[in-house]
Amino acid sequence: MTLPSALAAGLATHGLGGSTDLPIPFIYAMVGASWALTISFAVLALAWKEPRFADEPPSLDPPAPRRWRQVLGLVLTAWGLVALYAGPSDSSNAGLQAFYVFVWVGLVPLALVLGHVWRDLSPWRTLTGAGRWAYPEWLGYWPAAAGLLAFVWLELASPDPGSVGAVRLWVLLYAVTMLLGGAAFGPRWFDRADPFDVYSAIVARLSPFVQDGRWRMHNPLRSLPEVPVAPGLVAVLAVLLGSTAYDSFSASSFWQGRSVSDAQGTATLVGFCVVVGTLFVLAARATGGVSREDRRALPGRLAHSLVPIVVGYIFAHYLTYLVEKGQTAFYALLDPLGRGWAPLGDPDPSFFLSEHTSTLAALKVTFVVAGHVLAVIAAHDRALVLLPRAHRLSGQLGMLLLMVAYTFTGLYLLFSV
Repeated sequence: MTLPSALAAGLATHGLGGSTDLPIPFIYAMVGASWALTISFAVLALAWKEPRFADEPPSLDPPAPRRWRQVLGLVLTAWGLVALYAGPSDSSNAGLQAFYVFVWVGLVPLALVLGHVWRDLSPWRTLTGAGRWAYPEWLGYWPAAAGLLAFVWLELASPDPGSVGAVRLWVLLYAVTMLLGGAAFGPRWFDRADPFDVYSAIVARLSPFVQDGRWRMHNPLRSLPEVPVAPGLVAVLAVLLGSTAYDSFSASSFWQGRSVSDAQGTATLVGFCVVVGTLFVLAARATGGVSREDRRALPGRLAHSLVPIVVGYIFAHYLTYLVEKGQTAFYALLDPLGRGWAPLGDPDPSFFLSEHTSTLAALKVTFVVAGHVLAVIAAHDRALVLLPRAHRLSGQLGMLLLMVAYTFTGLYLLFSV
């Protein structure tokens, strides 16, 4: 089977080709779960008793857009759109591959290494102005949460995730919505409503290299709490985490062995996201000594602690897609019209991760456990700020147990695929 046809075969049943990795060995899952549990309770019982990452100076205003990045964003977008709409109408379409591999999965390492460069690369920001009206703040992140849910539904639960026609329609609706919203509400629309822009901005707060658009090495646990809190923030993170968990679950032998309708797949996907978000809200509010108003605000103020878990699980689940399918997508983009062009010669991609299953399993467990540890530390430090002194220990128990449950579930799904 040729390289393009191998990728096409995967895309035919799943936006990214499905979870083709072998499950992690049971001993790896057990070791990872043991470490997560031990470190969690160690942090709760023995860690610092006063906040360490709280009294930071306020964030600086983001730097002015860099023109070369805006031009690059327009060029890359135009290239991808030409590939998507003028290329082949099957799963070898280069735009389809780039959409699922680079735009979705590649967004995370891009934000971790370079910060929120999506702000400048976004063609929709570049093409719209200051807007005519003020963005309704009560909407918060809810439009972004809806957009993310629409994307993961297309990728994971739609009747044909590899359909070029479906992706073309989705991208068209997304582009029109962004352009109209940007023209109406200006940059604030993208800060709150663009699903990819919001995703990039949230992950960028975990970058150890870039803060507020400026290169400077720093402790990401200090910039992570600066994720802007607004209505719908928990929903955004619940969709990201819940959909990735559903992706693992839907690739399991239990799910694959059943005859599942499109409606059942959609309901299960939404159910995963709702359960993740609901449990987080309940755990965040499970404390005494606070007013009713403060209790309602706790989920939003602790939501940033979910970001490391989301990032860790994204890397654990999609690493091979990005590294291996990313190579094929790159070569496909060199031939956007599907004419057989090969400017770099015959592609010879590496499948190192798939060929070294022990290394891959170790990386998966490391990503999940590292994300869990960072999340526990972030939640612990913020709880010391938000909770009254008498409830600083007991008030963290619900959140701690929930994060352990998230991690155990993630490891179990990676083990049982």
